[in-house]
Parts: sequence; C-alpha cells; structure tokens
Amino acid sequence: MDLVALADFNLVARHGGFGKASRASGRPKATLSRRVTELEASLQLRLFERGARNLKLTEEGRALHERTAALLTELDETAATIAAGGDKPRGRLRISAPLLFSQTAMGRIAAGFALKYPDVRLEVTTEDRAVDMIEEGYDLVIRVNPDPDESLVGRPFLHDRLVVVASPDLPRPAAHLPAPGVVRGAGDRQTWNVVTSEGPATIGIEPILALSSLIMVRDAVRTGVGAARMPISLVSHDLADGTLLHWGDIEGSEIALWALYPSRRLLSVRVSAFLDFLKQAFPNGTPGELAAYIGR
Repeated sequence: MDLVALADFNLVARHGGFGKASRASGRPKATLSRRVTELEASLQLRLFERGARNLKLTEEGRALHERTAALLTELDETAATIAAGGDKPRGRLRISAPLLFSQTAMGRIAAGFALKYPDVRLEVTTEDRAVDMIEEGYDLVIRVNPDPDESLVGRPFLHDRLVVVASPDLPRPAAHLPAPGVVRGAGDRQTWNVVTSEGPATIGIEPILALSSLIMVRDAVRTGVGAARMPISLVSHDLADGTLLHWGDIEGSEIALWALYPSRRLLSVRVSAFLDFLKQAFPNGTPGELAAYIGR
C-alpha cells in the first residue's frame, strides 16, 4: 500500500474535503484527488461518496480512516523523535475538557504545561458532550463519570462529591415544606436525598432559578436566593469561611474525572507527559486538592 496516498486520504478525511485539506496542508487539490483515486483503485474500494457539494466517507472509508490515522500519526511521531535525537515531547496536543474543570483549573494547568514543554503546541477545547476522538482528531479527553467505551482507555485523576449548600441568610424549611432552589438545567420540582450528621434526610426543592453553569449557580446561592447541589471542591472555601452552610451530602454522588485516550494507538510522548503533569497537580486526586488548586 502506498503510504503517501494513505496519508493523503487521511488528510482529506480529517478535513472533510479536498479543498479544505488542500488549504490546510498547502498541497494542490488535484494532487490530493489523484492520490485518493489511486488508493481507491489499488484497494478496489470506493472510500468517498462524492456529491456536487459534499464529500462523505463510505463505510469502508470510515473503517480505513479509523484504523490507519492513528498508525500514521505514530509513524510521524517516531520519525520526529528519532530526528530530534530523543523522546522530548513536541508537536500538537489536542485536548477536550468539560466546562467546569476548564473554568476552574484548566487555564493554569495548560499554562504550566506549556511552560514546562515549550515544544508542544497545546490546544484545549471546552465542551461537555462526548466527542469522537478519532473523527475529531483529539489526543486526549477529560470526562466526568464517562460511560464504558471499549475503544478508549484511561485513568481517573480526580474525585469529588455533591453537597447541598445554602447561604446562612436562607432558613432551612420544615421537613414537609420545599426549599427554594437554584438548579442547573431543567427547573422542575425535585427531591434531594442527603446524608447529614444526624442521618439520612430528604430535601424538597422548588426551583426558582435554572442556570447552565455551576459557576453561576454558586454565585447565585451566595446571595441567599436558594439552596443548590454543588461539587464540594467548588464551595469548600465558602463552607470554611461561613459564606455557605452545608445542608448534607447527596447520596451516591461520587464524581470521578477521567483522562481518556484511544486504546488502538500507542501512548504518545505528549499524552504521557500531560498525564504525568495532571498527576503532579493532583497527586492524591482528592476534592481538597482541587479546592486548594481553585483557591490559588
């Protein structure tokens, strides 16, 4: 198989078209088209469905892209490492991270990593959706309590839990009455099962605010407008100084942040370096470590 043609095919597949691939790589569009056509002829497979305006991978093309893109990346990295005379991390590292972790910690983590590894071009995008790492070209993703995925491997590097908090100015209602609540997402009436120092309890919540960010939820709760469920790492300092009061721990609310990467490729030097950097930032992976990091 012609590795140059295979690399050109993956370039076109990654960018979603010959024109976009040509602009991104600086290679002639006609050359890329010819290489892909030659690869299709050698494999006796149609790799793209060519429409008037759109270019779409066939089922066979998608399978070839998923199975060879990472291998070609490894070949490029190996060649670059040998040429550089060592295993120093270098090149592009693309990471997807969830919103809250990005807002509270990722900026400082990314800056520290960039200072330590100046030859790595780190790119971090923030989104809570489950991205397709292969299709979208990510080297590593950070996710909260991810669903099992046989195509990915990884490790948890942080743990957290949810607690119910409220301002001291907000009286805790009687057991049969709901408390005003600030919630993330849908604002329907809710019941929160908590564990307190006195044992299990149930807190009824009548949402009066529905916000899309936990940072906004925390800021709203500080005003006394209502109670909220929050990661304890995000409100530890408020609890310590009395800005917020602890109404109880949410039952079964353990949270784990995982760093995930594709299992079908060898762990690159860049990804390995970033995982080690996360371990240094959070050596024990406790909520207190994240709280201390946020508070700096």
